[in-house]
Amino acid sequence: MPDVEGFDEFYRGSRQRLLGFVYVLTGNLAEAQDAVQEAYIRAWQRWSTVSGYEDPEAWTRVVATRIAVSRWRSLRSRARAYLRHGAVETVPPPGTETVEVVAALRRLPEEQRTAIALYYLLGMPVAEVARETDAPVGTVKARLSRGRAALAGLLAVSDLGEAADA
Repeated sequence: MPDVEGFDEFYRGSRQRLLGFVYVLTGNLAEAQDAVQEAYIRAWQRWSTVSGYEDPEAWTRVVATRIAVSRWRSLRSRARAYLRHGAVETVPPPGTETVEVVAALRRLPEEQRTAIALYYLLGMPVAEVARETDAPVGTVKARLSRGRAALAGLLAVSDLGEAADA
């Protein structure tokens, strides 16, 4: 059983110093908080060993520093790749039809929406949708049928509403 009280005391006594140290290294409070949190998680996972060290805070500080440096290197690598390969092409926003279909899908019950997404968007056969949703094949067919009918009604109402406004 880990020494919960010992770790809690260690954490409370060292967290501010460690966060301040890593913040000075990174210059970014959010990055520092993430690195310190990860270091404390690792210290907790190895607390039976770390607590026996002469200076557990030093071990945790080294771990937090390595995590922060690793993240910094990763960001630097991404920046270099960006400079080498250029910006990612912008993706055009969805068309109004897509927005209307998504809005209509959101109004369907979850079971129908899931069946429709698996069947039409992922192209799964009905039997596979049944396995994935843990429902009988007949139930999946009913959900698809009811979902299509509901979508047709929701999309037709949307079109009629627009026509009345014009």
